[in-house]
This record gives sequence, structure tokens and C-alpha cells, in this order.
Amino acid sequence: MSEKEVIQSQYHAALAMFRQAVEKCPEALWLDPAYKNRSWNVAYHALVYTHFYLHENEEAFSPWPKHRQEARYFDMGDGDDVQPFTRAELLEFIDFVEAQVDGLVDALDLEGESGFYWLKFNKLELQFYNIRHLMLHTGELAERVWQAAGEEVGWVGKRPKGD
Repeated sequence: MSEKEVIQSQYHAALAMFRQAVEKCPEALWLDPAYKNRSWNVAYHALVYTHFYLHENEEAFSPWPKHRQEARYFDMGDGDDVQPFTRAELLEFIDFVEAQVDGLVDALDLEGESGFYWLKFNKLELQFYNIRHLMLHTGELAERVWQAAGEEVGWVGKRPKGD
């Protein structure tokens, strides 16, 4: 298995775990204002940056058609100023990213610079950075789901079969 195949497999595994966290999130928790960063916002933030950093650079970024710039950030005040994404929309976005992972990773020069001036490492390290970021927020959502609904997000070790 090549380096790129390993990276692709780990993106798909991470996205499968992320999907579980989104699917299992109770509706009340999805919009719960008790959290400074509501669950829908954590999910969108994690996914938009995963998609963003899969690209060669900022100029090459081609956002999801329903992308809303203001929703990708945290600390949105009381959160009522930004229209939340629905679970169905985020699941659609997961599908959109999953469909692009293999092609975007295949196009990367893993030895080249990150492509993002604020990240001072190469493309290979950027992939680890990006997957770690996605998993940080997957864990955050999984913990919320566990506390609210007693449901676990199952471990996915590599690209799920059928992908």
C-alpha cells in the first residue's frame, strides 16, 4: 500500500467515525445553546477545514456548494446570528468530501510545502494535522453524544469495506 493509499484510508476511516457522531447526535443536542460552540457548528467547522486542507492551497479551494463562510468559525456570539446547518445537510457535506478524498490526495505532492503560509510544514505532515483536527472534533461530538444519549461512536481502523 502506498503512502497516498494509507492517507486515503485514514481519511475515509476518520470520516466514517465523524459520520457516526453526526448521525447519533440527538436533535436537542444539535442545536443546544448550553454549548458555546453548538454541535452543528463544531461539525461544520471540522468538515469545512478537512475539505479545505485537502486542497493544494487556498486559491485552489473549491467549497461545497452550500458553504457559508460565517458558519465555519467558532465564537459566533450567541449563535443566533448564523443559520444552523441541519443534520441532513452535514451528512450531504460528508458525502461530498468523501467523494473527493481520493482524487485530492492523489494530486498532492507530499514532499512539497503545505500550500498554506500559516502552516510551516510539508504536505505529508499537513495530512496528519488535518486528520488529527477532524478526530479532535469527532471526539468532542462523540463525548457530547455519549453524555446526552448514551450512544457510542464505534472505532473505524481503516477505509470501511465497500469504499
